[in-house]
Amino acid sequence: MKRIAWIETVDEADASGELADLYARERDPRTKEVDHILRVHSLHPRTLDDHARMYHTIMHGESGVTRTEREIVAVVVSAINECDY
Repeated sequence: MKRIAWIETVDEADASGELADLYARERDPRTKEVDHILRVHSLHPRTLDDHARMYHTIMHGESGVTRTEREIVAVVVSAINECDY
């Protein structure tokens, strides 16, 4: 049985102030949208900022692990967790 949590979010069109700035910074360049995994933080923009910074550090920061290896680990963990994204 797969469960998906329902979390209230602020739509991009309705975002203002700090949230609008964060949405603009974190918008996916391919889709021009903010990923759902970040939008779940929209009621508390500070956590969106913290999540995004952590992600960018893990995936793009200095490391002995290549970007490709990091992506492989992310895909395997998502598959194990039966994650849709």
